[in-house]
Formats: sequence, structure tokens, C-alpha cells
Amino acid sequence: MKTRSKRFTAVAKKVEKKSYTIVDAVAKVKETASAKFAEGVDIAVRLGVDPKKADQALRGTVALPHGIGKAVRVLVVAKPPKDDEAKAAGADYVGFQEYLEKIQQGWADVDVIIATPDVMGDLGKLGRILGPRGLMPNPKSGTVTADVGKAVKEIKAGKIEFRVDKAGIVHATVGKASFEKEKLVENIQSFLSTIVRLKPSTAKGTYIKSIAISTTMGPGVHIDRSEVAAHQ
Repeated sequence: MKTRSKRFTAVAKKVEKKSYTIVDAVAKVKETASAKFAEGVDIAVRLGVDPKKADQALRGTVALPHGIGKAVRVLVVAKPPKDDEAKAAGADYVGFQEYLEKIQQGWADVDVIIATPDVMGDLGKLGRILGPRGLMPNPKSGTVTADVGKAVKEIKAGKIEFRVDKAGIVHATVGKASFEKEKLVENIQSFLSTIVRLKPSTAKGTYIKSIAISTTMGPGVHIDRSEVAAHQ
């Protein structure tokens, strides 16, 4: 049986076993932030989809209006002249052959990899390394594109990628506990609106089954599904 720390047990008492509005849930999450480091705020949305079916394996991106409060490290795999475009846009690492070799050797010290279509034949061979780490570029997430400058700027500004896991849950970070309440609320609303917009046409029954947010080290706070029910 998992043992909870005294700190966790203490803050968990502040959370009632009920569903909150988004505004109240954010206030409660900020109240439970008690770790000795800057905690992030995470969201978990359980969906009524079957991830085993290709047309229900939900994935997408959303540009959070206030970012996630974290410097995102971006690698752009591209050949000239696209490499200069990526550098000008603020990519942390840019190159082609040298980064294929580094990745082959196990290096993956980045958060997002963007690639131009012409290099995917070479980069795709590294799928066994990048795939399990969630770093393989994908056209659906906008990380395989000829417009690398735009892609870099969007990601640096707060665009995040998400996908449903095998249990039918979408996990994402939507900010920092230190964010103003209004900014966290707006980020969460943007995220949920995107999830609703991407509802697979073949999904049957209740689409959004549950929503919970928490700090990195804090207890989950449930959000009332009626907050998004009107859009289902």
C-alpha cells in the first residue's frame, strides 16, 4: 500500500470529495501547492473513446494563451536554408546529420523535435528511440512542417501536444501553481475546448467522463463535467 507523506495528507484534507467549477478547482489547487519547488498544474481528462481504434486515438495540439511557465527546449532537424529559419525563430538546437548521430547515440535532451518533410525518411529510422519518449515529429501535431519558423514560435509561445493513452486518459500540463488564477482558468478552458472540438465522430455515449487537476505533488481536484457538457 502506498504511503502518503504528512504534507500530502495535510493538504488533501483541504479538498472535498465533490466536483468543483473550474474557477473553484483552480483556487483549491493553488491552495494545496505546498512543495518546496515551483509546482506545475496538470490536468487529466478521462474520455469515452476506444484508443485501440485508429479513428478514436485522439491526439492534437493547443496553444495555451498563457503558456505553461516552462522554457521548452526545441530541436529542429532541417537542412539549409530551413536551418537558418529555425535559428532565427529561436530554436535551441538546429541541424541535420550531427543530430541524427547524437540521437542514435542516445541523446534526447529536448522537449520537442520539429522536422521538415524532406528529412523524415532519415529521422524516421530513429523511431525506436524517439517513439517511446514521445519525441517523434508528426504532421498531425504540426511538428513535421516546411514552415519551421512558425512552428518554433508557436511552441515557444505555449503550444502543447497531447494524446490519449491506453486507458483513455489525456494528460497535460496547463501552467504553474504560481500563475494568477485567471490565467490558469483560461488555459484550462482552452484545453478543454480543444478536447471537445476534437471529439471523434465514432465515439459513442458520454465523451468526457471525468476531469481532474492537481499540482505536481498535490491531490487531485475534480472539475464538474457540466462545465463542458454544453459543448458535447
